[in-house]
Amino acid sequence: MAEIGVHARPMAGLPEEHAAIPVWNAEDWYYEDFTVGDKIRSIRRTIAEGECMLFNALVLDMHPYVADRHFAEKQGVFGKRLVAGAQVFSFGLGLAATNCVNSFSYGYDRLRFIAPVFIGDTIYTIRENLAKEPKNDELGKVRVSYSVYKEEGELVLYCEHLMTALYRDPEAHRARAGGKSDD
Repeated sequence: MAEIGVHARPMAGLPEEHAAIPVWNAEDWYYEDFTVGDKIRSIRRTIAEGECMLFNALVLDMHPYVADRHFAEKQGVFGKRLVAGAQVFSFGLGLAATNCVNSFSYGYDRLRFIAPVFIGDTIYTIRENLAKEPKNDELGKVRVSYSVYKEEGELVLYCEHLMTALYRDPEAHRARAGGKSDD
């Protein structure tokens, strides 16, 4: 199993002794290093009102459920303001994302907003490696799930992230990937 935060990566302009120190949350995993079934759990974070309004303004989402306290409390189904689903998605993935220099986002499937998240709720994420398959001669595909929970374990969001990852030894994968398309 590849370990998080243990890979040193040279960086131009640093003293040699600094470059030898592992970079936090910046792995150099290859396709071969992703093990189906591996899970990680993030730290928790509370979502504050100010960051919600900033996010809403940045993405131009001023729906009354996320931006209008009076509406949300008096006329809304939930009786209080929601955190925008796009923000829960962004924060949830960000909590468990790694900065692997050999993998690249390919897309998302099965995104579901399962339960509401409100301003002041605390969330955390569990990420699991679900599947791997060859993609082409240079890259394999990895499917990862993100399950975002609030408070003490209520599932609020689920999605699957499709990634491509470079092969450590492309030649070893050529026969398996032969003829695969870039879909």
